[in-house]
Amino acid sequence: MTDDPKNLIRIARDSGAHDQPEPLNLGERVRDLRKARNWTLEQAAQQAGLARSTLSKIENGQMSPTYDALKKLATGLQISVPQLFTPPQREKVNGRMVVTPSGQGQQHATTTYEHELLAESLTKKQMLPYRARVRARSVDEFDGWVRHDGEEFLYVLTGVIRLYTEFYEPVEMRRGDSAYYDATMGHNVISVSDDDASILWVTSLN
Repeated sequence: MTDDPKNLIRIARDSGAHDQPEPLNLGERVRDLRKARNWTLEQAAQQAGLARSTLSKIENGQMSPTYDALKKLATGLQISVPQLFTPPQREKVNGRMVVTPSGQGQQHATTTYEHELLAESLTKKQMLPYRARVRARSVDEFDGWVRHDGEEFLYVLTGVIRLYTEFYEPVEMRRGDSAYYDATMGHNVISVSDDDASILWVTSLN
């Protein structure tokens, strides 16, 4: 396994951490708007000034409405034309939580780090938290820069590390120190302690 956290990001995304939006189906959108008002086809058609058969064909994807028909639909539904093409906002998920007991995260060992993926069972995450034991003592142990999409937050838990980045001078960091950076910028971390250092990493998934 390589040292690039793209592997961890891929694992998180494969588990449903980041869903892609589905294309809008106009017919389904019109039907949903009608049903949200508890209107029958006849009632909605009357409100919009359209024939019942025309509205039925629109809802079932059997015809593409003209702009005049779209204006009538929007007026009848008491919304704007653009709102006909705006997907409804997904219901927000509230109150989610998962606890990862110490040492029980999903393990992913590499030659320079030992990653422990946290909150692994939680789907649709917007960020990827993981703890890492830093084995590397020299940047020569890396196969070039580590870089990937998103932004990243690093927090030193134990020991002393040196953070190398593509555009900045190396920074020595101790317990309690943190850094936030663009992860598309090359970066590597080594331990300069006698023992392996440990850090918390949080990577955005968008």
